[in-house]
Amino acid sequence: MDKQNGVHRSRMAQAETIEEVVGSGLCTGCGLCASIAGPAISMGINIEGNMRPLVRQEIGRDKNAQIMATCPGVSVQGPGKPEGVTTHPVWGPMREIHRSWSSDPVVRHKAAAGGTLTALGRYLLASGRVEAVLHVRADDQKPWLTTSTISRTPDDVLGAAQSRYGPSSPLVNVHRLLDEGKRFAVIAKPCDISAIRALGRVDPRVGQLIPYMLTIFCGGVFSAHVAKAVLRHHSIDEQNVALYRYRGEGWPGPLRVQTHDGAIYDLLYPGAYQTGKFSYELQFRCKVCPDQVGEVADISAPDGWILRDGRPIHEEAPGTNVAIVRTSAGQELLQAAVAEGYLEVAPVSVEEIDQMHAEKIIRKAAASAAFFALRLMGQKTIKVSGYRTATGLMRAGLRGIFRQFAGTVRRVKAGENREHLI
Repeated sequence: MDKQNGVHRSRMAQAETIEEVVGSGLCTGCGLCASIAGPAISMGINIEGNMRPLVRQEIGRDKNAQIMATCPGVSVQGPGKPEGVTTHPVWGPMREIHRSWSSDPVVRHKAAAGGTLTALGRYLLASGRVEAVLHVRADDQKPWLTTSTISRTPDDVLGAAQSRYGPSSPLVNVHRLLDEGKRFAVIAKPCDISAIRALGRVDPRVGQLIPYMLTIFCGGVFSAHVAKAVLRHHSIDEQNVALYRYRGEGWPGPLRVQTHDGAIYDLLYPGAYQTGKFSYELQFRCKVCPDQVGEVADISAPDGWILRDGRPIHEEAPGTNVAIVRTSAGQELLQAAVAEGYLEVAPVSVEEIDQMHAEKIIRKAAASAAFFALRLMGQKTIKVSGYRTATGLMRAGLRGIFRQFAGTVRRVKAGENREHLI
């Protein structure tokens, strides 16, 4: 009886409907549910300023089962420790690591950092390896928002370059492309890549048609309210916004707002997000994320910050990324892009990556402490496997474990995990 009850409680710890995923603060806003269910679900911004689904009609048992099997607010599966591959306790599998940047100075300057992902997307299309790239770009009508886009030419990829820190649903178009039967690549956040990998376990077309999945290191998705606060700070009417760029046109580049009459308003990175007025208003799911670094992607390409005295500096400079190659497909792709003149690379060490992205180490390493806190408090949680929990906790240390545990308890008590559908 106890064993049966234990199994029952474990099963019930995960959400069983979209409403439960959203209501418990575990939705990432990726849009895969809308892609699976078609017109029965649409995506939009809820009152918390996050991208969330709206269930418009009955989904059906089979569709709901597929959504729950692939939703990164229900479960995520990491790579574990692939045989023959160096696996860092936090950064995950590392077949190769490099500093990297686009060989094209125009791409390098326009992109958010060194343009590595933009260059790879352009190369994939130019070489005919894929027929489309699924990613995101600024919304045409409301440039402070972000929309899913399908690029079919190298110029399309470049036109959508630059950071989009706000909410987005890149995966709403996945089934549209799968139904076309054409090969395509996905460039998206780590949680989005996890969702695609999960979809591949229930839909064989993923393995046949999506040969490359590329990502960033993610600092979390913050609310659309942050962008609105920036517009208010500059006294800009929403209807007068022609451009809203989080980063780009230099490295790290300013947060720039441009109006239809040509006025330009800049805020420098990272101070634009550390003034109190525009502080990171992250969705709850990001604060307990088990994988901010894209371990299940083929290549992760975060900023390759320049270091001074072991700390990253944010002075304007020619942009660079770090390219962390995780799979054999990613390894072959990176080497081909370098050989074809799309990318340049230079040495980088694991110790430098630790210093560049130190703020991510504790939160990722101690993510399991957050899920333990959720279970103790009777909250819905995420089923996590393949992320080397024991080695992560050892890296986080007692202080890091306590910080993540206590922070999660505080956030739940404050109601940060209670959210609404659209």
